[in-house]
Amino acid sequence: MKRTLKMKRTLKKTGALLLAAGLAVSSTAPAMAKDKEEQITLTIWHQSVADTDPVKKIIEDSVEEYHELHPNVTIEQDGVTGEQYKTKIKTAFAAGEAPDISYMFSGGSFVKPYIDAGYLMPIDDYVSEDTLNSVLPGMLDGCTFDGKLYTLPTVTFLANLYCNTEMFEKAGAEIPTNWDELLDTVAKLKDAGYTPIILGEKDRWPGMYLYDIISARTAGNAGLEEAFADPSKFNTKPFVEAAEKLQELVEAGAFNDSMMSMSYDEMVEGFAAGQGAMLYQANWTHPSIQADTAATNGKVKCVAFPVIEGGAGSITEFSGGSSDGYYINSDCEHPKEAVEYLEYLSHKIGQVGYEQGAGLPCWDTSDVDTSELTPLDTESAALMETGTSYISWWDNILSAEDSETYKDLLAQLMAMKITPEEFCESMSKLSPSEFYSK
Repeated sequence: MKRTLKMKRTLKKTGALLLAAGLAVSSTAPAMAKDKEEQITLTIWHQSVADTDPVKKIIEDSVEEYHELHPNVTIEQDGVTGEQYKTKIKTAFAAGEAPDISYMFSGGSFVKPYIDAGYLMPIDDYVSEDTLNSVLPGMLDGCTFDGKLYTLPTVTFLANLYCNTEMFEKAGAEIPTNWDELLDTVAKLKDAGYTPIILGEKDRWPGMYLYDIISARTAGNAGLEEAFADPSKFNTKPFVEAAEKLQELVEAGAFNDSMMSMSYDEMVEGFAAGQGAMLYQANWTHPSIQADTAATNGKVKCVAFPVIEGGAGSITEFSGGSSDGYYINSDCEHPKEAVEYLEYLSHKIGQVGYEQGAGLPCWDTSDVDTSELTPLDTESAALMETGTSYISWWDNILSAEDSETYKDLLAQLMAMKITPEEFCESMSKLSPSEFYSK
């Protein structure tokens, strides 16, 4: 009996202790879970650091807003300028120190090697249907690699010909719609003492944009796609003609004498200061052109690049349509939360960025207030609506090595150091682009 009573007392005491322990665990479990949730921190690197870049504030605002909506998630953001960013992100991935979310320039020459190396994660399993349904038709194409979705679009860009209407009027020149009119315009502007087309070829890619669009006018965008798949086609009549046309502009004195030593930034600043009558660039130049302090504010018209009579291209074929984006690190510890923030950020840049002139829309903008859009933003958006075909910037399509070769050859062509035939012969030796190869 004593033994039995003692056992009962022991069991009762043990049960009470277990119950107390259980209550203690159950009462602290929600707090522990909450503490664990609050420890989720995501890092994002980007290159929107200039105060004139609307995306800079959009990212900063998104960090605060997202934390308010999701108190358990903290976003830490950091940014550096374009070329420095490329070096920084490359070093970080190689060292295993890359952020959870990285800004990536679109296309084969930059982001694809990171995908091939396994550094970036497909997001198909995490992105919501609502998000996918909000993206405009075709805008996910540039976000998809090997049949897998890796990012979401933000805003898109279109290359346009910007004309300083004040200079045109004083020179008695008309906005050109075809090549002959362009040459006539160049002559009249030059006679009036203006630099017809300002170009900063020191960075090499601004000149690339000119050959991109001129060859699109001679070969058509379909012809460009064929050449990307089979580079031997670069050594054919349409591409030789495009090279001849570009040198024709050089010989006509269309460009500033300093074009080979002028940087991209100096080119845009120069156009905004009234140092050139025309500029062929993408709509990301709008903040500079339309700044209150710019000599061009309210004096610029945005048009499609002139057609070339007899060429296969049309006025509705454009350079652009690409969208850089933000990608998830394959080593991210919280992929679900990272993709949810990616959805929030991408959509916010798409909506607010369009309102503020940061780019053209990739997302449904039916609920966006466009009343504050500037004339240039409206003109560029209207041109995009007429578009029947878009080819991205060639350095996004070609491999990294071939992109450098192309830009080097083009600089030599514009410096009149090689002939159009030599240029096209060298271009025909590039490798097929994996984006257009059969």
